[in-house]
Formats: sequence, structure tokens, C-alpha cells
Amino acid sequence: MGRAFEYRRAAKEKRWDKMSKIFPKLAKTITVAAKEGGSDPDMNAKLRTAIANAKAQNMPKDNIDAAIKRASGKDGQFSEISYEGKASYGVLIFIECTTDNPTRTIANIKSYFNKTPGAQIVPNGSLEFMFHRKSVFEFQKPESMETEEIELALIDYGLEELESNDELGLLIAYADYKDFGMLSEGFESLCIPVKKASLQRIATSPIELSEEQMSEIEKLLDKIEDDDDVQAVYTNIQ
Repeated sequence: MGRAFEYRRAAKEKRWDKMSKIFPKLAKTITVAAKEGGSDPDMNAKLRTAIANAKAQNMPKDNIDAAIKRASGKDGQFSEISYEGKASYGVLIFIECTTDNPTRTIANIKSYFNKTPGAQIVPNGSLEFMFHRKSVFEFQKPESMETEEIELALIDYGLEELESNDELGLLIAYADYKDFGMLSEGFESLCIPVKKASLQRIATSPIELSEEQMSEIEKLLDKIEDDDDVQAVYTNIQ
């Protein structure tokens, strides 16, 4: 019984640790979306998506409402900025941040790279051509529809590719990043719930690393991802 208790406590602490890191990031996304397009989700597709993503991570409604309300206050002055860097073994890193203090954010990001041998920050724009920017929607196929039927319907809304992820049991739809709002409307028109929607950067020329190399690079990536201001990290690792 003692071991079972310790296991449950460890599992609960792991969930709490994950929530303590991801909820503030989700809240920032919601606040920025509300700041840009208004606090009414029905009139703001970006906010609807941010709320849906937050709910998928079991973020409480009170937290969501507080994040929306924060957009109209003085503490809702966030800006979205990105940084680019290189690491050993040809690894390219694209970092997207949401911050109320860019000076603090870049100082932190630089410190992670400076403490990692072979890693460095590069001028913004240096890696832009090494990544495709895509709209990515993850969803479960409705039992009432065939995959081909969904694909044909979403093409009218900008769908470029539809692939199946058997490991997650989901379908993943890809479109140009400019068509994010249009594809989102496509899912709404088909009444297909979306598990997660995001703008992602997908490497044009992915590379493979050995386990030893990956273990080394992961130390840097973990430091970056744990930063409160970092929203997403993309690499060219396969």
C-alpha cells in the first residue's frame, strides 16, 4: 500500500509539474489572441483555437476566463518574438516566444546557448528558408465520415495534405500558414472537433542524430522549452 501511495503521489506531482509549465504558456496565447482580435471567441477564430487548445490540456475555465480578461488590462502587454540558433551536428533551432519583457527573454535564451558548446544564436531570418510554416490541425475521424470524404471537403478550405498518425489515433491536416483561419472554418462547417490546432515550422531538410548526439542536444532543448517565455521550439531533427 505504501508503494502504491508513493506511485500515485509521484504521478500526481508529475501532472502538477506539467500543468505549472504549460498553463502559463497557454494563458499567454489566449491573452495575445484576445488582445489582437477581441474577447468574443465567436468573432475571433484565433481566440477560439487558443481556448480549444487550452481545454484539450485540461486548463480550468477560470484560468481561461482570467487570461481573456487580462487582455484588457495593463499586464496584458505581451509581444510575440522569435529567435534562431544553431547547435552541434548541424542542428537548427527556431524559438517562438511570448513575453512582456523582451530584454529578459533574449538574455535567458542567449545564456542557454552560451552555456552549450557548439551552440550559438544567429541573426533573425538566417533559418527562415530552412523551415516551411504550416497550419497543423489534429483531429479524430468522425465515424459518420470517410477519410477521403473529409479530405475532399477540406481541400476547398486550403488543405494541402492529410495524414494518419496511428500512434496517436488521429488524422493530421496540413495547410499553408496563411490559410489557418480558412481551414479552421472548414472544420467548423463540417462539425469536426479539433483536438489541437497550431502554426508550426517544419524543416525542409530533416537530419538524423545518434542516441548519444540526441542526448546532448536534448539538454539544450529542455532548457529552452522550460523557459516561461518560450511558446514553441522547432528543430530540423528527424
